[in-house]
Amino acid sequence: MQNDTLVFDLINKELQRQRNGIELIASENFTSMQVMQAMGTVPTNKYAEGYPGKRYYGGCEVVDEIEQLAIDRLKKIFNCSWANVQPHSGAQANGAVYLAVMKPGEKFLGLDLSMGGHLTHGSPANFSGKTYQAIHYGVTKDGLVDYEQLETKARAEKPKMIICGASAYSRDWDYKRIRAIADEVGAIVFADIAHPAGLIASGLLNDPFDHCHIVSSTTHKTLRGPRGGIIMLRHDFENPWGIKDPKGNLRMMSSLLDLAVFPGTQGGPLEHVIAAKAVAFGEILTDDFKVYGKQVISNAQAMASAFVKRGYNLISNGTDNHLMLIDLRNKNITGKKAQETLDKAHITLNKNAVPFDDKSPFVTSGIRVGVPAVTTRGMQETQMETLVDFIDKVLMHIDDEKTIATVAADVKSFMKDFPLYPQLG
Repeated sequence: MQNDTLVFDLINKELQRQRNGIELIASENFTSMQVMQAMGTVPTNKYAEGYPGKRYYGGCEVVDEIEQLAIDRLKKIFNCSWANVQPHSGAQANGAVYLAVMKPGEKFLGLDLSMGGHLTHGSPANFSGKTYQAIHYGVTKDGLVDYEQLETKARAEKPKMIICGASAYSRDWDYKRIRAIADEVGAIVFADIAHPAGLIASGLLNDPFDHCHIVSSTTHKTLRGPRGGIIMLRHDFENPWGIKDPKGNLRMMSSLLDLAVFPGTQGGPLEHVIAAKAVAFGEILTDDFKVYGKQVISNAQAMASAFVKRGYNLISNGTDNHLMLIDLRNKNITGKKAQETLDKAHITLNKNAVPFDDKSPFVTSGIRVGVPAVTTRGMQETQMETLVDFIDKVLMHIDDEKTIATVAADVKSFMKDFPLYPQLG
């Protein structure tokens, strides 16, 4: 068979882009070589609908072991009694949770997308907003979750589920307070920890499993694994809606969630990706990963301080986790213009709406900045000052192509000290 040089030349081009640039997208990271190698292996050839020990295809004895290893490692990471590692993405993990808990048209309460929430927390453009009745809470003028508004809306609307978690929120969560109000109104608490999961796994942030009925995450952000999703329960429990199996037994919540993943929202699981998840989970169980988590938080706080020192307006005035949200209105720059211009200097981040934004989601008034990927590259607090200096130089000379080109050259030179995948040549 002829080599497809066109595709592999493009892949190599992407490798060079990643090597030469500063990656500050808060939802991105770099996997280990082991994780990438596991993804490119023969389990990609195997169909395995169902779960270990209960498949609808023959020849699954080995992938059963792979998937069970991933499950067992994940349960150990988060001290859980049950886990499902099959969701293809965080959005599909969340979709399965909705399917297990909600009926179409029922109410749930989630953080508004414009206030830092995620599409799957009730955006009208997303299945969550189209299929279910989404009620939203927001943040205060200080950029902190408005727990009083959450409580008021929960009491008034009596949602079936309350979602905590965000896509652009830099502070820790008061899961205990949310559970108390959920118990009062009879709601399930669902924590989407896609962003801070690696920091929670390292014991550096509040533990949602102490208070939340169901927890989901992606595996590719601060967990530093392949792209994918997971769902977990610390304690399994009988479903509170009286749903029974064909034999008349009350179904456990784990059973409803398993059924919601397969056959509810997916067919065959991606066993090569599950193998890569298993590798990543093994890495998370090492002491090195805890060191990494601490460095992520140290780097984020150093970066936040460097931005504040230069007059940037950080939502909530800082960060507890791996990211920060910056309102650029006092700099008279839109998020779109900042993102597009920084791209020219090989600095990648994303435009992002800020709370009470007056611009469209396609323009925005802010940018979201995260440090997981640059921390993986080996950077520490000192380098955060350098990165912010690069960003500030571009944004303060946003229409000066000569300055932007100079920064681009400086970035490329700077990144040589932080090699990425040297094994790939």
